[in-house]
Amino acid sequence: MRYGLLALFSLAVPATAGELSLVPPIECDLTGPCYIQQYVDHDPTDTASDFTCASLSYDGHKGTDFALPTRDMIDQGINVLASATGTVRGIRDGMEDLGYSKATASQIEGRECGNGVVLVHKDGWETQYCHMRKGSISVAQGQQVNAGDILGQVGMSGRAEFPHVHLSVRHDGKVIDPFDPDDVITCGETETDTLWSDVPPYRAGGIISIGAAAGIPDFSNIRANTVPLPKPTSDALVIYAYLFGTRKSDVIHLALNGPEGSVIKRDILLKKPQAQSFRAIGKKLKTDRWPAGTYTGTAELRRASDVVERQEFTLTIP
Repeated sequence: MRYGLLALFSLAVPATAGELSLVPPIECDLTGPCYIQQYVDHDPTDTASDFTCASLSYDGHKGTDFALPTRDMIDQGINVLASATGTVRGIRDGMEDLGYSKATASQIEGRECGNGVVLVHKDGWETQYCHMRKGSISVAQGQQVNAGDILGQVGMSGRAEFPHVHLSVRHDGKVIDPFDPDDVITCGETETDTLWSDVPPYRAGGIISIGAAAGIPDFSNIRANTVPLPKPTSDALVIYAYLFGTRKSDVIHLALNGPEGSVIKRDILLKKPQAQSFRAIGKKLKTDRWPAGTYTGTAELRRASDVVERQEFTLTIP
């Protein structure tokens, strides 16, 4: 299978809205818990820019990444959907959902798309779906599918560092950004010419999840949603926020309140842009146990004078 991230396609301009009508390729709410992590790169230099002139992309990215918030959701079986009516031209299955790392790079080389499906559509259009879950592909070569039909499930096979389906859209072999098919970008203006039948929401970075822990958690556990909850006698109470698409000078406000009032709160200045990251604050135990009752955690991502996103959680300590 060809892989949209690595194939040498130019970001050309043959498309206008209406030639292909797309639906999102993931059966999950894109306002949360799922989200779009990265878009097609429109910057011809060695930096990156999405269709809004923001940084939700990386150099040379040739598709759109529809992401699950945590790795444990792979086991829930989140469906990958055909974005348009077409014919199955290629499939691959059988690759493990290992995630990309130095240790797995040699196993993945030449198969960066992982498990996936290629659909061909009328008038020279094709769509490709990458990083699908091992054993989940439910279509066959030559099969006709309709927009919204299930192709398989979201996984983390191939060159994937987080669970998502990577959608590539091509016309006559040339990469098209479905959010900006004519490749004419005016920064600060809303893009109205798209290939989407109902345009997915654009989240300019945000909070993937928040939670509590008994100490500063490992990032791998946050990504897998396996952080153990604190106990009444834990050495510390920690609140953490799992973030995406943050920019330099963003501020993450974290606060934890308990039955006796404020436990801890802090504003953290983010010093560089990051695709994914986390921040955490905590307080050490100074008595024999934490007061019993309900604790409320708050995370707020701020950008200049705006609140990008806010989330809360509650924790009960018996």
